[in-house]
Amino acid sequence: MPPRTPSQRSRIPAPEHVVAIAAVGLVAFGLVMVYSASSATALLSDGDPLGTVVRQVVYAALGGAAFIAASRMSAATMRRIAGPALAITLFLLAIVLIPGIGTEVNGSRRWLALGGIAQLQPSEPAKLALVLWIAALAAQRGKRLGEWSSLAPFILVTGLMGGLILVEPDLGTAVLVGGAALATLVAAGARLRQLAAVAIGAAGIAALSIAAVPYRRERLLSFMDPWSDPEGAGFQVVQAEVALGSGGITGVGLGQGLQKAFYLPEAHTDMILATVGEELGLVGVVGLLGAFAVFAWAGFRIALAAPDPHRQAIAAGLTSLVVLQAAVNAGAVMGLVPVTGVPLPFVSFGGSSLIILLASAGLLVNIGRNSREQGLRAVGGGASGADRGQRDRRARDPGARRGGGAVRARG
Repeated sequence: MPPRTPSQRSRIPAPEHVVAIAAVGLVAFGLVMVYSASSATALLSDGDPLGTVVRQVVYAALGGAAFIAASRMSAATMRRIAGPALAITLFLLAIVLIPGIGTEVNGSRRWLALGGIAQLQPSEPAKLALVLWIAALAAQRGKRLGEWSSLAPFILVTGLMGGLILVEPDLGTAVLVGGAALATLVAAGARLRQLAAVAIGAAGIAALSIAAVPYRRERLLSFMDPWSDPEGAGFQVVQAEVALGSGGITGVGLGQGLQKAFYLPEAHTDMILATVGEELGLVGVVGLLGAFAVFAWAGFRIALAAPDPHRQAIAAGLTSLVVLQAAVNAGAVMGLVPVTGVPLPFVSFGGSSLIILLASAGLLVNIGRNSREQGLRAVGGGASGADRGQRDRRARDPGARRGGGAVRARG
């Protein structure tokens, strides 16, 4: 197959452009769906129908600033901030568990109040900090990463972070932290056999945490048969299935859904995909999941083309984090995995999640752009060298021909 010409290559969007377009598109779509899912309950409760979406617009603006800052960050800065960011987020994860400091909602202590105007969920920046720290340290260790002694710090720190999140309690985010850590280590060059052993051990701990906590056992049992207790433990899953089933192929129409009006819990956060399914139908759900598939394709292409192992690990870890979170959320809404309380990336309402996800997308764009620019410089340098060689040969050829002619004349 002949190589593509420059004009043919120019028709293929650069992966970093695809990531940026996908992220912006998902955020814009999320704003529409957050308004649709939250305005009805606000009106029925004599509240402000614009209140929730206005807050999400503010979060999106802050996330846009984080995106721009991350897209301009140097690789050296990524390395330099990794350690302090990890330490700060671990501290925040610890203090959020202290009564009177952490804010408790629905039995979970996951948030820190910021002056009464907003809340910070420390587990969101912790995920990004962990990926940056693992990538930086793994790049330093290089081939030694295959030794258990070199792998131990990663296991201990990831276990500590996952344990603090699990105590909040937030099993879903703890699972995401472990998954992102494993993906980052795979990209950094850790041995799959060792990581498989670690994953099996982590799965055992997760199983014990489910068995030890009554409400988690109920969630697991309701996941297996939600209709056995449709008014109790299976209520959320049942209502999500009703919403998806009501939407059919094309949905009942944007803003026309009924489940969001006090039937479907967390309709604008964890269960927003069910609202999409009811109002936009199977077409809307497939299109939304397709956008995440495109994001995954572009993110992993950026990881494969990254200029060094450090940035390759960052790109793989952050892409895996977004993809895993989207898969867990979609699986919970569709009844394929137990409900975990994980929001849909870029789409669900939530400030901490949206800002950190947009910062992560900015880092992916940063890495992709630098990779492409370095590749273009390398190709340009090689081409100019070849051109110089051709010019040199052309310059020598006439002389050689003249010399040859002179010899023949003398002969």
